[in-house]
Amino acid sequence: MRIAVYTFDEITMFHLAAPLMVFGEVTRLGLAADWETRLWSSGGGSIRTAEGYPIGDVAGPDLVDDADIVIVPSWSLPPEPTDPELREQLAVAHGRGATIAGLCLGAFPLADAGLLDGREAVTHWEAMPLLAGRSPGVRVDSSVLYIDHGDVLTSAGTAAALDACLHLVRKHLGAAAATRVARSLVVAPHREGGQAQYIERPLARPATGGALGEVLDWALARLDQPLTVDVLAEQARMSRRSFVRHFQQTTGTTPARWILERRLDEARVLLETTDWGIDNLAAACGFGSTVTFRQNFTAAFGTTPTAYRRRFTTDSAGL
Repeated sequence: MRIAVYTFDEITMFHLAAPLMVFGEVTRLGLAADWETRLWSSGGGSIRTAEGYPIGDVAGPDLVDDADIVIVPSWSLPPEPTDPELREQLAVAHGRGATIAGLCLGAFPLADAGLLDGREAVTHWEAMPLLAGRSPGVRVDSSVLYIDHGDVLTSAGTAAALDACLHLVRKHLGAAAATRVARSLVVAPHREGGQAQYIERPLARPATGGALGEVLDWALARLDQPLTVDVLAEQARMSRRSFVRHFQQTTGTTPARWILERRLDEARVLLETTDWGIDNLAAACGFGSTVTFRQNFTAAFGTTPTAYRRRFTTDSAGL
């Protein structure tokens, strides 16, 4: 297995290290004697990382000619347009059967090369709107940590590169090999959920004043109570129709959706900071039943409330 990892000036060391660590561990553990991972750049020679460290003996583009897997582990932020030479190198490698992987912001060069047209892809959650705007033919998905189409793979932000690389090990060498690599690196062999659970969702209401602002503050203090559109409209002293129209114009969403998102925000805080049972927590956040709470939470964050608590609870933060 010949793996070519693209590098460039100002790449961060973590993004570069993730594939090198995972695939290097395959060799160090003796799981495959013929896996070779090397760095390459558009010009070859040497590069300097974002942290200021020089890396020499970087291969040139010829390395890609016989690579089985070509990885772009990151990209600039804001994402610069991909130069024509790199686009062509990725497209040619893909055309002859190599797997092309764009990790984190590395999805941008893949999109520029046309490898994601008409497909779902994922990147760091902060850059998802940029990818969607720059490449309208790409369907951006925030619900997963990586997406593998077989010939093209993309992954979510930063540490999700480890998940994607472990997936490639699992795909080519089996689950037992991937588990051994993960155990050696002290990471989960397979993480639940997607990066939606990591996206910062502010609890504060939108910056708006007047009657609507007062209603939003009033609702935030009463998330455990029934908060129908009629209740909110009455509190705002507006007709239902006028309230809904004004609410959407101001917040960009519907009252029902806004309330649901705030309840889920509150649920995340309670899961992280309390030991309340799921039944009590669901009631405190205004969900009609535990089943409804679990369904909405899993749909929003790609993981269960219990799994989320295990990962983010304050008590286990130092583990």
